[in-house]
Amino acid sequence: MSSLTGKSYPVIRTLNGKLTSTPVTIPPLGPKDVLIRITHSGVCYTDYEYSRHGAALALGHEGVGVVEAVGDRVTTLAPGDRAGGGFHRDSCGACGYCLTGRDILCYDRVVVGEGDYDNGTFGAYYVGKEGFVHKIPEALSSEDAAPLQCAGVTAYAALVGNVRPRDRVGVVGIGGLGHLAVQYAAKMGCEVVVFSSSKDKEAEARGYGASEFVQLDEPEKVSAPVQVLLVSSANYPDWNKFAKKNVLARDGIIVPFAAPTHGPLTFPAHPFFWQVYHVHSSLVASKATHQDALEFAARHGIKPAVQLYEFKGPETVDRVFKDLKDNKLRYRAVLKF
Repeated sequence: MSSLTGKSYPVIRTLNGKLTSTPVTIPPLGPKDVLIRITHSGVCYTDYEYSRHGAALALGHEGVGVVEAVGDRVTTLAPGDRAGGGFHRDSCGACGYCLTGRDILCYDRVVVGEGDYDNGTFGAYYVGKEGFVHKIPEALSSEDAAPLQCAGVTAYAALVGNVRPRDRVGVVGIGGLGHLAVQYAAKMGCEVVVFSSSKDKEAEARGYGASEFVQLDEPEKVSAPVQVLLVSSANYPDWNKFAKKNVLARDGIIVPFAAPTHGPLTFPAHPFFWQVYHVHSSLVASKATHQDALEFAARHGIKPAVQLYEFKGPETVDRVFKDLKDNKLRYRAVLKF
C-alpha cells in the first residue's frame, strides 16, 4: 500500500454552474494501478464542453507528472518515471476490439465522461491503469507532452488510420488539433495542404510543415486534389465546394475528428456517389497508438504551441475556459502545478 493512500486532495468540478474545488481521497492501489503526481495538465475543449453542460465529473484528461507509486503487478513504470494520460482509462482486454489493438472501441471501455468520475488531471494526483498511462520520452518536456495526451494522439490516430506516406493530406483549420495534425502528417512524408479562413496563418502553417495554403472559401484553387481531408476546425467546411474531384480526389477520405459532433453531418449525394468518397470517424488513440504518437513526436521534434497558466485553483481553469470560448488561445493551454 502506498504511503499516500487515504490522502485527501482537491479536484475541479462544475457544481451548480460554477467551477469548484472538491476533495477526493487517494484510493488503495490495485495491482495494475499507477499513482501520478501531476505537474502539468493540458486543457482540452472537451473539458470546457463538459463544464458548460454541467457535468459534475472531475475535470482534466491531459495530465503529465511523476510516478509516485505503482501496484504490485506493474512492470513498465516505476516511481520517479514521468508518465501521462487521462482520456482513455481502461478496457476489458479480452474482446475482439482489445485483442486487435482497437481498445478505444471496447464496449467496456472507460473514457472521460463514461466512468471514473472522481479522477481528473486538474488536481495534484491522478490514478491510471498500466497500459493506459504512458511513459514520456526524454526528448519531450512535460509542458509539451501534456497536450499530446489527447490532442496530439487524436491527430496522430486520424492520420495513421487513413493516410499513406505519398498522400496529399488536407487539413481544415490550424487550431489546437490542426497545428499538430500538420506537423505529424508532414513528418510522415505526406504533402500537406492547409485550408484556413485566416490569411495571416499562412507563414505559421508553412512553418509547421505545410507545403500549400488555400483559403477555406476558395478550395478550388488548390494546386492538385488531396487524398485525405482532415477536418479539425470548429465548423464543417462547405461540402458543395469541397466535394469536387479537383479538391478531394476520387476515392478520397474525409476524417472529421474535431468538428461539431452535435446536429447533422450532411453531404451532397451526387459527388459522394460518383467520386466514391468515404467518411471515416476517428476517436482518441488506442493505447498502443498513443505510445507510438509520443515516440514519433519525440523523434521528429513535434511540439504543440503552448500557453502556460500557473494553477491557482478554479479561477485559473475559469480563465482558461474564457480564453477558449473567446478564441484567444494559440493553441493549447497547459496548467502548471
